[in-house]
Amino acid sequence: MESSEVSLRPPRHLVSPRARIYWAVRALAGWLVPLAVEIVWMVEDDAHRGLLVAALVITLILAAAHVTVMPQWRFRVHRWESTPHAVYTQSGWFDQERRIAPVSRIQTVDSERGPFEQLFGLANVTVTTASAAGPLKIHGLDRATAERLVDELTEGTQAGRGDAT
Repeated sequence: MESSEVSLRPPRHLVSPRARIYWAVRALAGWLVPLAVEIVWMVEDDAHRGLLVAALVITLILAAAHVTVMPQWRFRVHRWESTPHAVYTQSGWFDQERRIAPVSRIQTVDSERGPFEQLFGLANVTVTTASAAGPLKIHGLDRATAERLVDELTEGTQAGRGDAT
């Protein structure tokens, strides 16, 4: 007889390897505005050129570190798993969170792909329960895996009894 108990444990699956590139591009895009502002300021202000060059160099170092380290770090941390009994997630960067949702408690399953996710062939899955902690989110799945996961979870919730509350 198989036990239907679930326990908080590390999920087994990594997100798509393409998520690293996606996260790097998004991080780079976030650094473009401050870099552009600093460059324009440096060109316009001859009186403080030395300070502005130093600020630009520091910003470039921070941007390079963020764009190279963060995607690798997130890829190693972000994990997910779905079993017939539960959905497991692990996410975060500095503040890491591990969550579990019994399939019997799932209320909705959603898939979302923004323009950049579509460009990289990625999708996000959101599993909503009645939990006060909010929904479980799995970011950076390849599109086919996300579609398969949504189908599996939808079938699993339909097979369960009760109203998931």
